[in-house]
Amino acid sequence: MIIDIIEIEAIHSFSRLESLKEFYGIIGMLVPIFILVLGITLGVLVIVWLEREISAGIQQRIGPEYAGPLGILQALADGTKLLFKENILPSRGDTRLFSIGPSIAVISILLSYSIIPFSCRFILADLSIGVFLWIAISSLAPVGLLMSGYGSNNKYSFLGGLRAAAQSISYEIPLTLCVLSISLLSNSLSTVDIVETQSKYGFWGWNLWRQPIGFIIFLISSLAECERLPFDLPEAEEELVAGYQTEYSGIKFGLFYVASYLNLLISSLFVTVLYLGGWNLSIPNLFDPELFDINQRGKVFGTIIGIFITLAKTYLFLFISIATRWTLPRLRMDQLLNLGWKFLLPISLGNLLLTTSFQLLSL
Repeated sequence: MIIDIIEIEAIHSFSRLESLKEFYGIIGMLVPIFILVLGITLGVLVIVWLEREISAGIQQRIGPEYAGPLGILQALADGTKLLFKENILPSRGDTRLFSIGPSIAVISILLSYSIIPFSCRFILADLSIGVFLWIAISSLAPVGLLMSGYGSNNKYSFLGGLRAAAQSISYEIPLTLCVLSISLLSNSLSTVDIVETQSKYGFWGWNLWRQPIGFIIFLISSLAECERLPFDLPEAEEELVAGYQTEYSGIKFGLFYVASYLNLLISSLFVTVLYLGGWNLSIPNLFDPELFDINQRGKVFGTIIGIFITLAKTYLFLFISIATRWTLPRLRMDQLLNLGWKFLLPISLGNLLLTTSFQLLSL
């Protein structure tokens, strides 16, 4: 009898121990996700503020300056305003498609951040098919835009959704071919492996120098994927009022607004990871090579340096994207499709074949 009691107590204590392990395991999984989402949110707020300040500088006018010091709280004030605005539904539209569309657009982009290596030890999921998972997930965003346009029961909205789908298909193929060329050079689809392959050769080993044609094509295609000027045809105000966003208000419109900047940020991060060496910084004859070698530092300090370098390169590309928006005129729809199908696609395919040939000859 005493032995049975001891066995029962042992089983209970073991079950309690397993429950604690599961609890701490869930906490350990949720904390990195929370930190990542918080960092992404702050990053989007910074991008909105930067775009307003840079556009004001380009157009020689005063940017936001009243909401907080230097207007840094203006984006937060706009988000709060959208949160409390009335949520209007079209009377003859498809309510379910109308409501689900913005969520699909945001969630599909948010999932892509899970494979971004901000540092060598700071990544949510290092997957063996990382870059292709990003392409697969990001291709779902235009589906949400098409659902939104169709569910609005508005011709302008529906045309905007169709344009978004056509534009996404046109530019995802060259973008995928450029990513495939990078994967051939790195012999891996993992984002961490791609960065570490570039770090082996230092500054001149960045894929920016090894794939200059692919870099330019990726740059143009990523701007088109983000629907930034001169590629913002799905929401051209002169032709479509506001495109797929015409019937939206309140927080649903805010989700589209956030999704566009989330997409811009993820594209900039992938430019950094695929072409600019990620968290590594090796500039010849300017710095000590070990100064920014995070492998020579402790875990915490090395991770912080890696995150800082990654974000510095990312925001450099963001500056180029914002300046492009306020510099170039908008294309026509036929010019946009011709650029993707008749120009970028053949060049990206030729770049892939050339990269494959060099890889085969080097074996």
